[in-house]
Amino acid sequence: MRREHGAAPRPGAPSPARASYRVEIADTVDTVPPDVWRKLAPADDPLWAQGVFAAMERGRLGPEGYRYLLLRRGGELVAVLPLCLFPGLRLDDVVGPRERRLLRPLRAVCPGLLRVPMLFCGHLLGQGHIAAAGPLPPEAVRPLVAAAGDVAAWSGLGTVVFKDFGDRELAFLRPELERAGYFFTRSMPDTELRLGYESFEAYVRALPAKPRRNARSKLRKFAAWPGARVEIVEDFTSLLPDVLALYEQVMDRADQTLDRLDASFLAALAESAEPRRALVAAFEDDRLVAFLLCLFRGTGATGARIGLDYRIAHEARLYHAVHYAAIRLAIESGCTHIRFAQTAYTPKVELGCGLVAQSYALTHRRPLPRALLRALLPRALDTALAEALGPHADLLPAPVAAPPSAPEKRTSHAPS
Repeated sequence: MRREHGAAPRPGAPSPARASYRVEIADTVDTVPPDVWRKLAPADDPLWAQGVFAAMERGRLGPEGYRYLLLRRGGELVAVLPLCLFPGLRLDDVVGPRERRLLRPLRAVCPGLLRVPMLFCGHLLGQGHIAAAGPLPPEAVRPLVAAAGDVAAWSGLGTVVFKDFGDRELAFLRPELERAGYFFTRSMPDTELRLGYESFEAYVRALPAKPRRNARSKLRKFAAWPGARVEIVEDFTSLLPDVLALYEQVMDRADQTLDRLDASFLAALAESAEPRRALVAAFEDDRLVAFLLCLFRGTGATGARIGLDYRIAHEARLYHAVHYAAIRLAIESGCTHIRFAQTAYTPKVELGCGLVAQSYALTHRRPLPRALLRALLPRALDTALAEALGPHADLLPAPVAAPPSAPEKRTSHAPS
């Protein structure tokens, strides 16, 4: 633990006895008892299983440290906000390819100018939340926002970002974030396939005509590839070297590299009690040529990370083979939805996925950089978003309006 923060009373606010919120700062997710974490974290989001955060702490994914803001009321832990510390984040590692080309001369001459010390609030690998079992009133959100700013100050991090929060949840947090000087801009949407089919074949039959024909064609082409097969591997420890080699092929072609999974993270995840995980593994004879790492919690599934052997990826339809196998597995597991990553929107729309709108809330601890970010960043991110979505931009839901101001109507989680 580092320090505690209390919520300062305002005129007309509830008495201290009713608004006795304080924040503790923990260095590890293990500080939270597992039964409490299960009560607070989103029940159907596998990336919010406690084992994922523990594995992140053991791995070297990019952040140089993790913190957890623990909100207590009296003696009860009522909310958790995870933080990721990036004191050495490089701007050219997280922007798109066009911006990276423009920044290349600057990196060669003065690489220090591209260093952007940053604090991320929420989840490095998934959608952001303040984990809480029920609604949080403004007097509970306020000390969490203040404590995030304090952690940034103690750590020498200028920029603070509430990362990839769903629009509905962010609408409830907006008043307190605006009061603290944050501004808002779109981030890349998640992709989500709603399920409820009795079988994989029923899912395929429900697709529109062209995606249905394409699905059957791609499945036939994969099945016809010499030695091709898909297996569901629950204990994939022995495959980790091959998994990492295929994952690096994908990362070498990625537009952004904010996080990068490593052997320590994957080994810790494979050993964790939760979430349930499975490797959807495609083989060419005995050689692993593709995988999709799938996680399960409650009625939710996530295709978390992918690896492909680009030697045969296109001809053998490896990308589609592992995604269709993951959808089959999610249906057979009784899931109501499966989420995929924030890339490759065209094939995922063809799978039947919808777009899940997400946004950033950003600020800087100093006024001038904050003003520059507010003036320049939304336009740049909107351009990158439009380029990424291409013809699918019209599928992005409209922003959610802020809710009524009555505290009892506020919530810290978007409804399922």
